[in-house]
Amino acid sequence: MGKNFDKYFDNNGELKEGVLKENLWLSYLTQTDNVYVNSERLESMGSLTGKETLLYVMKTLDILDEITTRDKLSDHVAELVRRTLQWSEVAKGGLSKERALWIKKGYPIDIHNIASAEIYKDATGDDGTVYTLIKTHGIIGQCLRGEISVKANAPLLEFHEKEMRSLLLTLNECIIAAVSEELWNRITVSVKSLIERIVSGDLTEFSAQYRLQKLCPGEIEFFENDVKYFEKNVFPRFELWYFESALSDFNMGQIRVILQNTLSAIEKSGKEVYHLNFKPLSDSLHYDYEGKKHVNIYKKRIIEKYILDASVQNVDLDVIIENGSAYVDFKFSPVCDKLIDFCVEAERSGLLTFEKSIIVLYDMFGFRRDAFDRLNNEDKYLQTMNDVTMSTKDSIIDYVIGDSVVDVGSGGGILLDKLEKTYPDKAIIGTDISTNVIETLNQKKSRDGHNWEVKVHNFVDDKMDRSVDSIIFSSILHEIYSYTEDENGRFEIDSVKKALHNAYDSLNEGGRIIIRDGIKTTGSFPLTIRFRTPSGLDFFKNYMKDFKGLKDIPEEKKVSLIDDESLTVTGDVNFIREFLYTYTWGSESYAHEVQEQFGYFTLSEYKEFFKELGAKIVFAEELLEPGYPDNLSKYLDLLDEKGNETDYPASNCIIIAEK
Repeated sequence: MGKNFDKYFDNNGELKEGVLKENLWLSYLTQTDNVYVNSERLESMGSLTGKETLLYVMKTLDILDEITTRDKLSDHVAELVRRTLQWSEVAKGGLSKERALWIKKGYPIDIHNIASAEIYKDATGDDGTVYTLIKTHGIIGQCLRGEISVKANAPLLEFHEKEMRSLLLTLNECIIAAVSEELWNRITVSVKSLIERIVSGDLTEFSAQYRLQKLCPGEIEFFENDVKYFEKNVFPRFELWYFESALSDFNMGQIRVILQNTLSAIEKSGKEVYHLNFKPLSDSLHYDYEGKKHVNIYKKRIIEKYILDASVQNVDLDVIIENGSAYVDFKFSPVCDKLIDFCVEAERSGLLTFEKSIIVLYDMFGFRRDAFDRLNNEDKYLQTMNDVTMSTKDSIIDYVIGDSVVDVGSGGGILLDKLEKTYPDKAIIGTDISTNVIETLNQKKSRDGHNWEVKVHNFVDDKMDRSVDSIIFSSILHEIYSYTEDENGRFEIDSVKKALHNAYDSLNEGGRIIIRDGIKTTGSFPLTIRFRTPSGLDFFKNYMKDFKGLKDIPEEKKVSLIDDESLTVTGDVNFIREFLYTYTWGSESYAHEVQEQFGYFTLSEYKEFFKELGAKIVFAEELLEPGYPDNLSKYLDLLDEKGNETDYPASNCIIIAEK
């Protein structure tokens, strides 16, 4: 736990006798029924223990001890910083009766630096250096994040402290490094620069453009009217708390609406407000999924509906004003609360029927963005796509030629990154039919400094608006085949042919279509699966019911035998192949994978199609990704007609066609 923790607590984690009498600050931090933590720094909402603030303070004190030795701090500086650190977070603690008293006194307890300073002054009668350091602690970091104005450091200029530079640098290293050593290393230069300005009496504000870029790092660019709005209506009037934590998943247009409605609520109240606190929204917008913190996409979609039309029922902005702070959140009708709860629990189940129910319900209320809005697990889906870095997916980029290349269905952006790294001088374009995916990719581009472009485009509908040299379809044509609907429904090969036709028409002469995708097995013959456990057979039975592909195979031929006793099933090779390469993804991805047919062309059908198109086949090969049998062999045996173990059918193909 650290030396300072050991100073106050025994081996069982219990307070040592008598320590609270001499350390009132420690009483507030340990004798508390309030759990207050910045969820932005949490990996899991469920990991809260209630001791986060206490442990953070102890860590800052341990860092102070290290700095004292390293920098040979004077006793004066070390003691001032120690007192400051001990009291800086006390407003986050205390019992309910104590917190009620602080609120009654007018202390903004959720603006913890100001409130902690007042609590310290009440307890000690001291309104000097330590009081001022508590009151301004953390503000330098928040200035660099764009949240708080530089002038908030003005109290530091009201007294003359010979060692002010050393005090501020030590204090800021303690409080920032205790959050993250990497963060401190990254911003040390900026912290030192701002401290030099403050010590010299220069409180010149950062520009509105700078602050906006820090507040909204996911935005690619800002329109002039956005900058002017913040410059006129926000920055001069309010200090911002938990802004990025709450609003980073919204775009600038949406943020503007939330702010405008918040300011309108403040004006109607007639109360003085100095702080806009978005912590309630930050806390309520996240939840745990598989042990990690995620944005609650169901809440977000409902909020987005409100942003488009504030008169909609079921959701409204909730602004509570207390002691000079406006606390911002959204409140939902009981119906919406139940809907959100249902969707979260349904998401955890991974069942197709639940996913369909979520989509139907959100469409009923008009909460989905578009027909390609997956809602649940979008971020996990994109991460899964990023994690699939098999050798064949890497090797296809070797076939790229020319000055421009398009990655169709860019998903999480892993192929865009590989193309950019391999071909830094080429124009790299990513496309996707989902506005959600394009929005996420643009945020990634801005955050990581990429040079590729992304745009919404569907090759089934049209060719590109410019000619290019290479077009890559990496694990995307089977999705086009599976999800595109025409008058005959889904799973129609014309959708793939239209996409490839339009891609071909988008190529310059000599350009290439590069395909890596699933492959259909030629012919029809039976294969048998022998499961190791009953759960595998249950999975298969669900798959039989839910899978709607392979329309060319009669239902009675898809599965010819199910034996519950021996846990075996027999069916057509292509049905068995489709099941195997869905089963390997597990139950978590089942609701999505069961809706897709992985193989739609045989290798000979691919060759025939491109021959009719007038293209030259540069390379065409079917193969088995080794990851599939390596994973599946733990759960089943694959048998031929004679009951002998047999090889898995080819799973993938690589096709290179040249114009």
